[in-house]
Amino acid sequence: MTTPTTPATPATPATPARTVLVTGADGYIGRRTAQRLLADTDDRLVLTVRAADRTELARKRERLLGSLGVRAEGRAEVHPADLTEDAPLAKVTRDVHAIVHSAARTAFDQPRDDARRINVDGTLRVAEYAGRCPGLDRFVLLSTLVSAGRRTGDVPEAALSDEAGFANHYEWSKSEAERLLTRDHPALPLSIARLSTIVADDVDGHITQYNAFHNTLRLFFYGLITIMPGLPDTRLYLATAHATSGAIAHLTRPATPTGVYHLAPAADQAVRLDEAISTAFDVFEQDPAFARRRLLRPEFCDIESFRYLNDAAQALSASPSAAALRSVLPFAEQMFCPKRFDNSRLLRTWPGSAAFDTGQLVRSVCESLVRGRWGRRAPEAPHTAGMEATACP
Repeated sequence: MTTPTTPATPATPATPARTVLVTGADGYIGRRTAQRLLADTDDRLVLTVRAADRTELARKRERLLGSLGVRAEGRAEVHPADLTEDAPLAKVTRDVHAIVHSAARTAFDQPRDDARRINVDGTLRVAEYAGRCPGLDRFVLLSTLVSAGRRTGDVPEAALSDEAGFANHYEWSKSEAERLLTRDHPALPLSIARLSTIVADDVDGHITQYNAFHNTLRLFFYGLITIMPGLPDTRLYLATAHATSGAIAHLTRPATPTGVYHLAPAADQAVRLDEAISTAFDVFEQDPAFARRRLLRPEFCDIESFRYLNDAAQALSASPSAAALRSVLPFAEQMFCPKRFDNSRLLRTWPGSAAFDTGQLVRSVCESLVRGRWGRRAPEAPHTAGMEATACP
């Protein structure tokens, strides 16, 4: 997506103070969004977390408020909310001006029932609460670029059909949440933010949460897979948490028009799959331990061959290769569905954004992964640049 090359803020402390509700606020992007709102605005925050009992709530509240720092003092409060239950926000104030619905289950391999219960039904419960908030002027649904499913070619910042189908239940659930929210709650001041794959906290490649992108690179580094399903020219839409949270905060502002936004780089700035793999191995090969293994760079294969290999490996279910292939399969099909995401609405409404070098981001991320061995080595000194007040899937 786009990231500013010089410090800029989408909202300033001069903006009248508002109250913003953030669901799933203890999640990676929910917490980052709360940090940006505290840094860039005078907003008060109502933060919800899922907690089984008072003990867990107290623990999560202490951890979350501690991570938000001194800016949260007197401005942020934490409440329990289980979105799988009826009326989960019944005890939360309705005096809110904006809602950022971040709570979701994001695993690619989740069962369909779980995806529906949390990502679809949970979203509709938040929308029902939103409809009872008289001062609400923004509802920001955090979705994903892969809600476009298996469609190929140009993808507009608009409502999408599901005719092409989906590679996994996660994609389907986010698309379904978008569709039902738009259909059943037309009066909501709705913005849909389709997020890129967040691969680092900031452009320096610092990583505090790992996902399928990092896991796949780990499999290559340790030689657990030697093939890559996909088309070499498929574009990867990658972003940082710092840029993404800044864009989300911008979408909560009443002056920002509602609509669908792709928090993503322009298509010609998104790194190609073959370029990302080449960059990764350029970095890997500088590591002495990797070099001693003399691993070959992976070959591209078609989806049928990959599925056949996976099925054969599952017969040896205890093998590391079987687990490795199984972890890649849920998103492998997307690598055969090249897309060009339009981000012109984001650029029009946030002129302060600038070009983002995703190729360099891949290099920085790979260097960080090799240096820290995917979290197995002690981290470096804490890095806080991504939390400062400078101005995404």
